[in-house]
Amino acid sequence: MVKPSIAASATRVVLSIGMVAVFTSAAVAQIESRVGTWELDLTKSTFSPGPPPQRQTLTYRAAGPQWTALLQGIDASGKPINPDVGNLLIKFDGRDHSTPTADYETTAWKRVDDRKYLVIRKKAGKVVLTSTNVLSPDGKTMTITTTGHNSAGQAVHNVRVYERQSQ
Repeated sequence: MVKPSIAASATRVVLSIGMVAVFTSAAVAQIESRVGTWELDLTKSTFSPGPPPQRQTLTYRAAGPQWTALLQGIDASGKPINPDVGNLLIKFDGRDHSTPTADYETTAWKRVDDRKYLVIRKKAGKVVLTSTNVLSPDGKTMTITTTGHNSAGQAVHNVRVYERQSQ
């Protein structure tokens, strides 16, 4: 019986690890299909109450089992959106996480499937905003529909349509 050389065994191990890495990367890319930069398409989006922002960019990054999100742009009055805010940490565990703003205090993220997730925002323990984030089958368009009430008590119904800019 011929024993394989140490070099041949090492090569097989390296190739095996490489194949696992390739398959794992492909699986993660498929699950994390929103990762990248998205530009708001104002012609396809609606905002109630208005007015809409002048420009808005949403960037998702994968950070292990969680994501980070960064929303930037120019609001309706010409001021920068979130100029001093860093990345928002997203954990898809369905639990409330602190995200204090004027409209809500906590956010819970729940993945429904590889193309859809839900976001529940609460203030004083009460649900105030619910968003559904849906990715198109081709992965080029993302639609976020938000309903509820803002801090002024106004009914909110926003449909934001984003187009992929990069991955």
